[in-house]
This record gives sequence, C-alpha cells and structure tokens, in this order.
Amino acid sequence: MSYIDGIVIAVPKTNKEQFIQHAQTADAVFIEWGATRVFECWQDDVPDGKVTDFRRAVQAQENEAVVFSWVEWPDKATRDAAMQKMMSTSENDPRLSPHSNPMPFDGIRMIYGGFAPVVALEQ
Repeated sequence: MSYIDGIVIAVPKTNKEQFIQHAQTADAVFIEWGATRVFECWQDDVPDGKVTDFRRAVQAQENEAVVFSWVEWPDKATRDAAMQKMMSTSENDPRLSPHSNPMPFDGIRMIYGGFAPVVALEQ
C-alpha cells in the first residue's frame, strides 16, 4: 500500500504565486524520485476551532494562508530513499537549494510527518 507525507504550513498571502512556483519546482523532484502524486492545497474553507485548528497549528497570522500538502509514494521504502537523497543532495540540486529556490514561508512553523494508510477508498 502507498505511503503519505503530510505537510501543513503558513504562507504569506502576498507570496501565493512565489509559493506555487517554489512548489512546482520542488515537487517535480519528488515525482522524479518516485512519488506518484503531489498535492499543494491553498486554504479555502479553514474554520477557526474552539480548541485546535489548522491556523493555530502553524501559528498562522492574519496575513497568512494555510497550505495543506501531501505527497503520495508507492511505498515507504521509496519515500525513505527519496528523503535520504534529498538530505544528501539539497545543497547540490538547485531545485532544492534554499539559495536558488528559497521557501516563501517560515519553515520553522512547518508541520510534517509520514503516514501509513489504514483505509483507502477510491472510485
């Protein structure tokens, strides 16, 4: 079964186009390294919660949008190999280098993790 990386970030609303360009460049690397799908989703209907919510999770400010992203891999082994490659080549690959493709958001507030699906329904 597939393996999923999930990511939640806060991006300044004025950086939306920069974010899209950054994501298109970096996400192409994930596809090249074996990802089957990548989704980058800009907030549309993200309500404030009473205890927790997406905005609080990433400490989003009023001028920031929440972005929810996921990368689907065929399996955990493919994902792990890609992450190892990313860590060892990010400074050498301009698509992943913070110098040539800087993140248009505060990476310190990024939430991410790997997930093993337990239910998958498709039409």
